[in-house]
Amino acid sequence: MQMNGLRLFFAVSAVAVCLGCQGQQEPAPSAPPANAKRVDESKAGTVVGRVTIEGAVPANPPIDLAADPYCASQNSSGATFENFVVSAGGLDNVFVYVKDGLGDYGFDVPTEPVKLDQLGCQYRPHVLGVRVGQKLVIGNSDDTLHNVHAMGKSNGEWNKGQALKNMSDTKVFKTREVMIPFKCDVHNWMRAYVGVMEHPYFAMTHDGGTFELKNLPAGTYAVEAWHETLGTQTQTVTLGDKESKQLTFTFKAPAAGTN
Repeated sequence: MQMNGLRLFFAVSAVAVCLGCQGQQEPAPSAPPANAKRVDESKAGTVVGRVTIEGAVPANPPIDLAADPYCASQNSSGATFENFVVSAGGLDNVFVYVKDGLGDYGFDVPTEPVKLDQLGCQYRPHVLGVRVGQKLVIGNSDDTLHNVHAMGKSNGEWNKGQALKNMSDTKVFKTREVMIPFKCDVHNWMRAYVGVMEHPYFAMTHDGGTFELKNLPAGTYAVEAWHETLGTQTQTVTLGDKESKQLTFTFKAPAAGTN
């Protein structure tokens, strides 16, 4: 009964918000300053690398889907949290980005939006990046109520109900922030993390913890790797023109019982 009341509240709120936002548009991406330095891609270099994890990796806890029959039906084999996604010793879902060193370079904001979906009562992807001023489109591919709740600090909180399948909302973040947690207030296991960057040099590890940062101008950079459970690590790398360097970040698995 409590769950049904919560659904009704969010459904009514979502419809009200949708009706209230008709005709509103997010601002267009702003161009960098006219005097900003531009990257000469013919001389740019690349940082490639891998994020690994040492030690016994804890099993991801199971998710109790019983509160929503629809979610249970979409996960007939069960579902787990995504604290640790590991393959061949590599750690996926790590956000790797240039933290410092770009100086006065300026970068155009992509017009193509980044997409975050709610599918099978999970956010997809789990970790992603978007540029300051770029559109983030959050959609609901599920035939059940979701509530998108972004818990930014520098960018503030943002909360939208999506009562119907195929509803979507667009959000544009105004300032850099690593990372912004997203949750669903209806399904408390749903989590995503969004890195908001003022430049294009970021990547999410995949396929065994690999990443690539392309088209970096010559310079010395602080590169940071962020993981939702294990925290951050930072390394310094110096690139010359057309040079490629490799970085490896190694996190230690948490002690038993601390996951």
